[in-house]
Amino acid sequence: MADKHFPRALSIRWLRDAYLKHEVSPEDTVREIVNRAEADAGMNIWITPPRMERIRPYLDRLASLDPAGAPLWGIPFAMKDNIDWAGVPTTAGCPDFQYVPTEHAAVVARLIAAGAIPVGKTNMDQFATGLVGTRSPYGETHNALRGDLISGGSSSGSAVAVARGHAAFALGTDTAGSGRVPAALNGLVGFKPSLGAWPTKGVVHACASLDCVTVFTHDLADALEVDRAARGIDDFDPWSKSFLPPTAAIPAKLCLPKEQLHFFGPYAKEYGRAWQTAVERLNRLDIEIEYVDIRLFSQAASLLYGGPFVEERWAGLGGFIDAHPGSALPVTEQILRSGAAEQYDAASLFKAMHTLQMLKLESGKLLKDAVLVLPTAGGTWSRDQVRANPVQTNNEMGRYTNHCNLLDLCAVAVPSDAAAIGLPFGITLFALAENEGLLCGAAKAFLGDPGVHATAVSRPNTLVAVCGLHMRGYPLEKQMRACGARFVREDRTAAKYRMVRLPTTPSKPGLVKRPQGGSAIGLEVWEMPMEAFGLFVASIPAPLCIGKVELRDGTEIPGFVCEDYAAAEAEDITAFGGWRTAK
Repeated sequence: MADKHFPRALSIRWLRDAYLKHEVSPEDTVREIVNRAEADAGMNIWITPPRMERIRPYLDRLASLDPAGAPLWGIPFAMKDNIDWAGVPTTAGCPDFQYVPTEHAAVVARLIAAGAIPVGKTNMDQFATGLVGTRSPYGETHNALRGDLISGGSSSGSAVAVARGHAAFALGTDTAGSGRVPAALNGLVGFKPSLGAWPTKGVVHACASLDCVTVFTHDLADALEVDRAARGIDDFDPWSKSFLPPTAAIPAKLCLPKEQLHFFGPYAKEYGRAWQTAVERLNRLDIEIEYVDIRLFSQAASLLYGGPFVEERWAGLGGFIDAHPGSALPVTEQILRSGAAEQYDAASLFKAMHTLQMLKLESGKLLKDAVLVLPTAGGTWSRDQVRANPVQTNNEMGRYTNHCNLLDLCAVAVPSDAAAIGLPFGITLFALAENEGLLCGAAKAFLGDPGVHATAVSRPNTLVAVCGLHMRGYPLEKQMRACGARFVREDRTAAKYRMVRLPTTPSKPGLVKRPQGGSAIGLEVWEMPMEAFGLFVASIPAPLCIGKVELRDGTEIPGFVCEDYAAAEAEDITAFGGWRTAK
């Protein structure tokens, strides 16, 4: 594998191109994923981790598939462990609940038929009863960027698997936000189709009438590729509905909250500023903005866990909990047993249903030809804080998500400008079930997709030359991603530079321009939003700093350089031509 270079962020587009050029094979990809999963074992991403012997039949099967007719040929994916993979245990995050299904979940079968390769089953909040990613007997799933912070739940492992490059995409489920919150906390796209658009047959339900299978990816295009393979009615799924794949279109308006939003947690101020930055970006789009009263969405959200709808969870899992005392985590059992509370009866359920129907009517009028935009999450927490206060911290994570499925909305969570280094921030766009195309069009406009017919004023960016640990595949690439930076190209400096190995732990390169002589040094060029650039520069430790780097074509761009005093006594590694080839 030494001669195979994989980017940290695996994407459908990159893999497809690499396969076409015979630069890597699907087997190379799986071996890289197995190595990455083993290296990240302490992050508790997997319940059933990637193993070559388990994946081998799906690799061998590719020889019988025509890549031209298999749109996901050779694309590795992960699935949350409440989604069935034939012959592999499904635990739903509870060892005593475990069973081995004899057939794939409907959506998994469709993806495999399209050529995708299942690689493993991911960790989750037990029985999908959380938005924090810490409620699992298989360990707390660490955030992909900062291990002290929560990863988001309940589809925690699926999101982190994609963010850490263990899969090109991963399936989650979403009842109250589980397909969106982990996306925001790990810098990803989380696509939640309309209820029933993807079949849920073969899924361990949290609330069968509200559950959706969702997907995590690095960009919206990949999410929609998966959608095309997964979507469609299933004749054996009572919750399945017929929805055509969305065609991106621009909504008549974007609805933003007129009231001041609540932000929480240790980074509440940073989240508040990031939301204002996102609003400024939205206002630069050529789409009408209307500021609306969002209390109706809060009312709907309160019905999900503050009313008789919680009984649906107990209806599905109460029998297991009663028959297996002590099998569930205490916090999980507490949540499930709330559905058996004496104050809930048939009359209270019907009253809640009638209230919800009125709220659906109001939201339908408000969002006709429109898209609602909210923060995906109003903050985050450290894992220690969640342990100390598991219920309240979890409740806060659902503040801007819980209304979605009750009101029969589709949604997509997309990254916005980072709140701080290593602290992603994202927004969620919501639309009526029949308006998935407006959802996708608005998301593409916000992300700057040139294929959408909307005038988006580009946010100012700067190129940055990166020559060391911030390059793709190295430990500090995550800092670039957290700042909203994107890889542009590989390049070389003008033949005027010396590279040294600094005596740090881990060792880092230092790039020094010489008045005469010197060599051309390999590097990467990235593009970073100017809003994040200042904070990024301020975080760089001496003796490294940002200066002007002259490229081989004579242009100068900001990039990593080293102060002369530190380079004087450091080991000269110029002859290697770059950090990737330095020994």
